Amino acid sequence: MRYLDLTFPTPQENLACDEALIDLCEESHHHEVLRFWEPREPFVVLGYSSKMDLEVNLSSCEANRIPVLRRVSGGGTVLQGPGCLNYSLILTVQESGPLTGIASTYAFVMEGHRRALGQIIGSEVRIQGLSDLALGGCKFSGNAQYRRRRFVLLHGTFLLQLDLGLMGRLLPLPRRQPLYRQNRAHRDFLINLGISSVAIKEALRRCWNVTEMCADVPHERIAALVSHRYARAEWNCKF
Repeated sequence: MRYLDLTFPTPQENLACDEALIDLCEESHHHEVLRFWEPREPFVVLGYSSKMDLEVNLSSCEANRIPVLRRVSGGGTVLQGPGCLNYSLILTVQESGPLTGIASTYAFVMEGHRRALGQIIGSEVRIQGLSDLALGGCKFSGNAQYRRRRFVLLHGTFLLQLDLGLMGRLLPLPRRQPLYRQNRAHRDFLINLGISSVAIKEALRRCWNVTEMCADVPHERIAALVSHRYARAEWNCKF
């Protein structure tokens, strides 16, 4: 597995990078990849099939000049911004391995992350719902996946120092909730870990046995995806 710690200047480029990387893996049987990136500005990102007018307070986003974008993976709507650490994990799907199904992929990856983070946090990390990581019943990591034939992209966010009050102003309570949420407001349901991104990066590098740096960054493909998809209203406002 190869390692890439790369944050692009814009959220559109960062979202496009994940899709470009899995496309490259799928087309060329490329090495597996672990990428990290940290947003420089707030933005809202919808899951692929999320409905913008139901899941976002658009007037608040417009008033705060916060863009609303859409990613290629499923899952719910989230706020990204300074204080978040994002990872992107691209893994080979073996015919008889744990990555052949959606639920088994989440279980496999979340268990690895639960063990790795528990060692540095010093408290019991639990898997909640299908794809959340939590401390004391409060969520600090949400995750989503995008599947191709040979590879799967599983990516997610670790809350370190995100402005949870801003999330409450921009996002209504989700229509679909895991049972453990119990209709709690964002500020009561979410928790910042308050630890350094460096510690998490090192823990996940050990977890996935990352051995070398990734030298092949598909810059032209990323730019094309931004131009034709992630920067276009036809994509971001499609549902």
